[in-house]
Amino acid sequence: MEYKDYYKTLGVPRNATKEAIKQAYRKLARKYHPDVSKEPDAEARFKEINEANEVLKDPEKRTAYDALGSQWRAGQEFRPPPGQGGFHREFRYSTGDGGGFSDFFSSLFGGGGGLGGFGDAFGEARRGGAGGGRREDLFRQRGQDQTAQVEISLEEAFAGGTRELRLETPTQDAQGQVHLQHRTLKVRIPPGVSQGRQIRLAGQGQPGFAGGPAGDLYLEVHLRPHRVFQTDGRDILLHLPITPWEAALGAQLQVPTLGGPVTLKIPAGSQSGKRMRLKGRGLPGDPPGDQILILEIHTPAAETEEAKALYQRMAESLPFNPRAKFGG
Repeated sequence: MEYKDYYKTLGVPRNATKEAIKQAYRKLARKYHPDVSKEPDAEARFKEINEANEVLKDPEKRTAYDALGSQWRAGQEFRPPPGQGGFHREFRYSTGDGGGFSDFFSSLFGGGGGLGGFGDAFGEARRGGAGGGRREDLFRQRGQDQTAQVEISLEEAFAGGTRELRLETPTQDAQGQVHLQHRTLKVRIPPGVSQGRQIRLAGQGQPGFAGGPAGDLYLEVHLRPHRVFQTDGRDILLHLPITPWEAALGAQLQVPTLGGPVTLKIPAGSQSGKRMRLKGRGLPGDPPGDQILILEIHTPAAETEEAKALYQRMAESLPFNPRAKFGG
């Protein structure tokens, strides 16, 4: 189906007031009313104008429509985003003088056949009878869920903590204008949170319509790059540089972990690329991750005559060809 730009149809900006929308509608309705207009497409234009007015004059429908975003263009192929298809379960409307509404309208707010079978429900609601309680209950709609990103350090992911987040939420005032509402939330970061995990904050999403409950806010965790550690799920990776003599003779070294330094025994004869595992020293969880150490042998530069002589004695005393498997 095609996206309908209701603001363009009425010739008003997206931040137009309710009064501006009313004036624009009246002007266009007089121009294109089929009983008086000489325009060849008067009836079709009149239906479009009525549909646009039906949405933009109503704060709940307008807020729902605005939630689709401003990136769409009139006539563009449209599919309701996930979560938008539920509007029609709560909104009730009449078609007025403009006839049935478009498929686009129906995909958001329900079928366009007038009140139909809902007329009795309205009557019961107004009387407080069995048709559903108060009339505004028929319009009640849960707010949309929202997602946001939060960037934390690896140390925060390990130990947990609290963060204050400043969020902007679009809201509509009594005049129908949309504003950004700023709010600050204190968020608890659970220990062991990993890259890409979502933290759910119940009731902190978009406000509901007509007294409906607010949606939820989902915070997607992004870990800042660390100067020495890398992550692989809950596991922590550390490339550990060692000297040739530590690799050849073995050694006991102090190595860093997120929980503090620990002593590691390097086996004699270790080679570059050897992996060693510190059980349970990764991010907390059930089970916790491990810290994986990847040995890297670093060779000192021969910058002095004494160092060059030492390397020469090693070459003569330790005949070793690491390329022997290549042959020749």
